[in-house]
Amino acid sequence: MRRLPILLLLLCLLAAPAARALPTFDEVRAAHRPSDVQLLSREGEPLQRVRLDDSVRRGDWLALADISPALRTALVLSEDRRFYAHSGVDWAAVSAAAWANLWNRRTRGASTITMQLAGLLDDDWRAGAGGRSAAQKLGQAVAAQVLDRRWRKDQILEAYLNLVPLRGELVGIDALARTLFGKAAHGLDAREAAVAAALVRAPNARAAVVARRACGVLRDMQAGTRVDCDALDLFTEGALQRRGWAPSTGIAPHYARQWLRAAGPDAARRGERTTLSAPLQRVAAGLLARHLRELSGRHVQDGALVVLDNRSGEVLAWVGSSGPLSQAAEVDAVLAPRQPGSTLKPFLYAQAIAERRLTAASLVEDSAAHIPTASGLYVPQNYDRQFKGHVSVRTALAASLNVPAVRTLVMVTPDAFYAQLRALGLPLAQGAGYYGYSLALGASEVPLLHLANAYRALANGGRFTPVRLRAAAAERPGSTGAGVNRRGTTGTAPATRTNAGGAQSRMEPAAPPPRPVQALDAAAAFIVGDILSDTNARVRTFGTDSVLGTRFWTAVKTGTSKDMRDNWAVGWSERYTVAVWVGNASGAAMHDVSGSSGAAPVWAELMQWLHRDLPSRAPKPPGGVVRQAVRFAAAQPAGDWLESPRQEWFLAGTQQALFAMDKGAGSPGGTRAGGQKDLKSSTAAAAAAQAPTARIALPAPGTIIALDPDIPPAHQHLRLLAQDTPAGQALAWRIQGQAVAQGSDAGWLPWPGRHTLELVDTRGHVLDSVRIEVRGAGVRAARR
Repeated sequence: MRRLPILLLLLCLLAAPAARALPTFDEVRAAHRPSDVQLLSREGEPLQRVRLDDSVRRGDWLALADISPALRTALVLSEDRRFYAHSGVDWAAVSAAAWANLWNRRTRGASTITMQLAGLLDDDWRAGAGGRSAAQKLGQAVAAQVLDRRWRKDQILEAYLNLVPLRGELVGIDALARTLFGKAAHGLDAREAAVAAALVRAPNARAAVVARRACGVLRDMQAGTRVDCDALDLFTEGALQRRGWAPSTGIAPHYARQWLRAAGPDAARRGERTTLSAPLQRVAAGLLARHLRELSGRHVQDGALVVLDNRSGEVLAWVGSSGPLSQAAEVDAVLAPRQPGSTLKPFLYAQAIAERRLTAASLVEDSAAHIPTASGLYVPQNYDRQFKGHVSVRTALAASLNVPAVRTLVMVTPDAFYAQLRALGLPLAQGAGYYGYSLALGASEVPLLHLANAYRALANGGRFTPVRLRAAAAERPGSTGAGVNRRGTTGTAPATRTNAGGAQSRMEPAAPPPRPVQALDAAAAFIVGDILSDTNARVRTFGTDSVLGTRFWTAVKTGTSKDMRDNWAVGWSERYTVAVWVGNASGAAMHDVSGSSGAAPVWAELMQWLHRDLPSRAPKPPGGVVRQAVRFAAAQPAGDWLESPRQEWFLAGTQQALFAMDKGAGSPGGTRAGGQKDLKSSTAAAAAAQAPTARIALPAPGTIIALDPDIPPAHQHLRLLAQDTPAGQALAWRIQGQAVAQGSDAGWLPWPGRHTLELVDTRGHVLDSVRIEVRGAGVRAARR
């Protein structure tokens, strides 16, 4: 009896610090961190759930009212029958356990739900590998009594169900219910509740042991009712093998990863909304998947798309892959670098127009070109391997002709164009010298997101700002957030949200948007946008019934990379920029998938959805732009006009009324490989240009010939071929001013050195000339 006062005194001494150390219920709930975060769309809808903690699987904090009544009953019957009667410690159970231990009998133990919760809240009272020590048990009992006085019974039960470790990595009833039963905790039935309660006592026991304990719990729950334990055993075996809660679920997995990198998990936990529109995301993903199924017979299985808000730069839709249709669904094709093909041409022509090298009506030559480079001749080809002769810049860009684009790059220079692309935010991996003149045709690799944002700069008059993954104005209680409404426009949506713990979410203001940079001349951007919106200008390549035509104003460009490995459609309306890529993540070539059959149908249908009730008006011309009627000279005497007369946009000071070829520019066969001449012309020049002039077809400019000493000299003649020769005209060939051959088709025995080959008429007038180089040992003609 003397020890009893000492024991009571010890209990009092332990109770004081325990009372001070125990947190409040609100503090425990606020400190709860799920292993997953739920991202919300700009409308406040659940968008994507992403797992962040791989060491534990912890669900949301559930209020007691959101937990199945059957589970609450099962837990109390299994763990603490007098839970609502005792004051934290069940002294009757303690006495029974002590008496049983005295006689070496096994009992269920005397630990109450409140005592177990105290052990979960304080690591000092957490059981170790050998169980709790006597001091830990005493402290746990004192803390349980303090907890019972400070917390309500429903709070104790709620906290316990959210914090209790269960099977394997699972902690809390939300994670258990979603993983083993594939449902929310409020939907658990009596059988599932019995299994869950049995796991509380022995989380990692064998299925047969769990089923036996669950059967006992179910009998207590359904007293007087027969329980089929064999069926429960089969059910438990299946449930413990199920892993139904995927690490990430939702409609925007790729975007979610990037958003979390930019905003951090705490922003998601606070309820901050993303920039994505959930309705738009679902429509975009559905359109892409449906179109890829239609192309399944053409060896194409991957695709991606992105939608940007022109004004803010916010990402409204981000579909990174075709999902189950892809063998690389985890690869984010929105960020994967791919060759953009012809989609870089608008920036090239805009630069040439801004530098006043060309106008939208300038004539450029679409004919065979042989451009000398350090590694040999570069010979670009058009998509259809046909040439159109002289065409205007408007036609060359809208119809996506390759050779005129390369000749334009010769004028602009690869270095200058490379700098322009970098200014528009395109992350080119190599320098300008690496790509050379092929940069005009998209030989570089760029991500879809960056290409879309560069087109957004065109939509904004050449002003560049980075893409925004976080909303420009984050929400606070009582504020509003923007969203894409049923009309496809950006509207407002309620900003407050109640999280799982019952607290109102608070949104921190996002950083202010960066100031725009004028990366491209505004007037040139306007002219290029007008060209890309011209359905008549693209007729030569896409026909009169192109899928790119919309009933409202849009500007669009398609592109196809080498061997049909990538197909693109990128364009904008008054409000949105939409970019679509179709191809194979493996880099394998598609089978006969062109610009109009690959990405373009997805782009067009998505634009139609965005503007189903929303108009899109053409942009107003900026200052420094004038409009004038233009006409074009005939291609040849008594022939058709090169192009029909029209109204054309010009930079102020570059406008003119008539466009024709200078006499020295040659026939529609092509300009020299050195580049495009200034094609401003007068009426007199137009008349002179109508007369055909012979020119050199072979050898091409910059040709390098290597002589082989093992081949007889008679078999090493170089063919000299002229084309476009007027009937009856006599021609001669000269090298370094000396005559070497006669006629339009002749041969020449080459000798080493750098030579200028000239084609002359009977009066000695030079009609054309090229520079060539001969390497190797000299070849002498045999003596007669």
